[in-house]
Amino acid sequence: MPRIRWEADGPVVVLRLTNPPMNAFDSEQRRELAAAVRELADSRDVWAVVLYGGERLFAAGADIQALAAMGPEEIRSWNRALQRTFDEVARLPMPVVAGITGYALGGGLELALCADYRVAARDALLGQPEVQLGIMPGSGGTQRLARLLGPARAKNLLMTGRRVGAEEALRIGLVDEVVPADEVLAAALGYAKRLAEGPAAALEAIKEAVDHGADAGVSTGLALERSLFTGVFGTADAATGLRSFLEHGPGKATFGGPAPDRGETDHDDTDHDDTEGRRA
Repeated sequence: MPRIRWEADGPVVVLRLTNPPMNAFDSEQRRELAAAVRELADSRDVWAVVLYGGERLFAAGADIQALAAMGPEEIRSWNRALQRTFDEVARLPMPVVAGITGYALGGGLELALCADYRVAARDALLGQPEVQLGIMPGSGGTQRLARLLGPARAKNLLMTGRRVGAEEALRIGLVDEVVPADEVLAAALGYAKRLAEGPAAALEAIKEAVDHGADAGVSTGLALERSLFTGVFGTADAATGLRSFLEHGPGKATFGGPAPDRGETDHDDTDHDDTEGRRA
């Protein structure tokens, strides 16, 4: 049975985690996610992506039983591969929305942090509990949490390992929207479809400017913004949007120009992690 299921809904693709009982990341699921993300990165038919773990939970982390059996070199190799895959999720050129039900813990939360927008169920619980096992997050948790929440709040979650309910997660900015559990997928899809109706090149440029600019100095970020701003003026969607504004006023444009030609991405297809284990 595949551990990642690809479900197309028009220009939106749902990547559904299907590794019961807890969607814990093992090597096979990591490889399947990597393959799906690499295909999405080069697609001109997909304009938004939803990450979803199912009606019961998002993902409860890594395969702890397998990790406990590894030595330092195996752990380093396994972690490098998972970190690289999650980074590829974060670098997808189109908007990514996470639909979180039940638990998003450990590696599950680290995957959700790779999304641009997070919708959580009212009864969802999120956290990085690794410190309670005597270890720490290794797939982006320390870096993405600090950038999202600020150092103090990130350290609180990372150092205590406590679980955060949906309402607190919304208040501190860990999630962006809270809905009833049975509405999570519909809400995530609705937001993704709304973005998919927008100008694809401009959305890609905005994502690149925010993500890369945040990791640079202000002057470097402004230079990147200036370059991207100039570039989007050459797109069909820009011509459509500007003409619509002049003729009909703001917010009336219907976009649908060709998606950016993303070309062939230089992916590292080498897997250094062949560790398999029973799911905890």
